[in-house]
Amino acid sequence: MEVRLAQSAGFCFGVKRAMDKVYEQIEKGGSLYTLGPIIHNETVVADLESKGVKVLHSLEELKHIQEGSVVIRSHGVPKEVYRLIEEQGLNCIDVTCPFVKKIHRIAEEESKKGCQIVIIGNDQHPEVEGIKGWCLAPAVVIGTAEEARNFTMPENKKICIVSQTTFNYNKFQELVEIFSEKGYDINVVNTICNATEERQKEAAEIASIADTMIVIGGTHSSNTQKLYEICKDRCADTHFIQTLDDLNLESGAAKSIRCVGITAGASTPNNIIEEVQNYVRINF
Repeated sequence: MEVRLAQSAGFCFGVKRAMDKVYEQIEKGGSLYTLGPIIHNETVVADLESKGVKVLHSLEELKHIQEGSVVIRSHGVPKEVYRLIEEQGLNCIDVTCPFVKKIHRIAEEESKKGCQIVIIGNDQHPEVEGIKGWCLAPAVVIGTAEEARNFTMPENKKICIVSQTTFNYNKFQELVEIFSEKGYDINVVNTICNATEERQKEAAEIASIADTMIVIGGTHSSNTQKLYEICKDRCADTHFIQTLDDLNLESGAAKSIRCVGITAGASTPNNIIEEVQNYVRINF
């Protein structure tokens, strides 16, 4: 049986950069907080908590911190959060992904010009929440074809479309096409991360030939959820797991499995990927 592991599986540039910075700060000592879980992976967050890193789940919690360092994770935050951290007299460790920072700049600059910012993405995702916080006027978030079709705007209003970095590339193209058909004056900036696009493309290719597909990542990870959807469309026997403990493959069915594909979201550590890969190789 062949086991095919996606080369792009695991930590992306932005996540690795953020993780390295947090572990570096742990070595320096002092009170350390992350504004929200540093990444959408419960195993990693639990490990950091065991090392004394505390997660702040709201701005209200942040307002009660008197000293220490606060990490702004790779998802980024609204502009006002920087002001709040400064007012609290806290040390700010900003590990916002550079690709997300780029969207913040675009949103701020284009909204200053009077453009309506449209964000293609998940309205509840922290990255999108951060982007909205850099717009001078309320942004519109579009995540489905139905929402795109129902969108209306005065004809003389210019629109700037950006995307959540981890959004499904094909869906992004579909939604942009709907906007184009409406005849609006639009400026489309494809801000989907290249690593995300490559990860999704590779996952689709492997899932198309695999008998069984395993997608590893946190249950709250947007980019992992999209990988699962892409793989499930191409391989009916697709499993979404966080760790090896969640994997439930029927050993009796192994004889009919010729190829197992494995991919993982941007917040999945290499040790978890290797553990799953080794288990499959040995047991099936």
